[in-house]
Amino acid sequence: MHPDLRRFASLVSWVISPVVVAPAAYLAIVMLGYVSFPRHLSWFFVLFVSATVAPMMLIYGLKKIGRVSDYNITFREQRFLPLLVLVGVNVLGYELMLQLNSPRLLSGILFFNAVNTVFILLVTLQWKISIHLFSLASSIALVYLQFGSQTLWLLFAVPLLMWSRIYLRAHNFMQTLVGGLIGFLLMFAEFKWWLAL
Repeated sequence: MHPDLRRFASLVSWVISPVVVAPAAYLAIVMLGYVSFPRHLSWFFVLFVSATVAPMMLIYGLKKIGRVSDYNITFREQRFLPLLVLVGVNVLGYELMLQLNSPRLLSGILFFNAVNTVFILLVTLQWKISIHLFSLASSIALVYLQFGSQTLWLLFAVPLLMWSRIYLRAHNFMQTLVGGLIGFLLMFAEFKWWLAL
């Protein structure tokens, strides 16, 4: 494994990680779609805490006490507890968004984050799906639903992240492909139904 390529792959893996990609998508959606609403910053704060602050604190704490071996939680067997906690975090975030009278799209993000984390958790019991690709693709689906086809250029990040995760031996090809496909299609279908209610 070439040292420079490994460094580049690691950089890609960290920059296009769930704790970066998801809040970036939420920020774009809130600031470009809801900035005229008095509570828009409160809504983004809840999304940011749920998507970035809580996962980072949780993984840091679990690493500190030895429950996970690394910050990417490379081993499938170590993913159950953090995923279960994150289901609870997203459910609490969803309830808080309801209390803050957030738009249906924004509260739905946390609702379906909880639902999809349960899905990932169940898959993880038998197989190691790529959470990096799932998060990236589902975030792109959200941005596409909000802003339209001009955002589909973001899909170019998918093969780059797939290469990164495979090169770092964090996943194989099928784990990244399935993570990306299901992430996009599941989020797209969920919100098509959610926003039509």
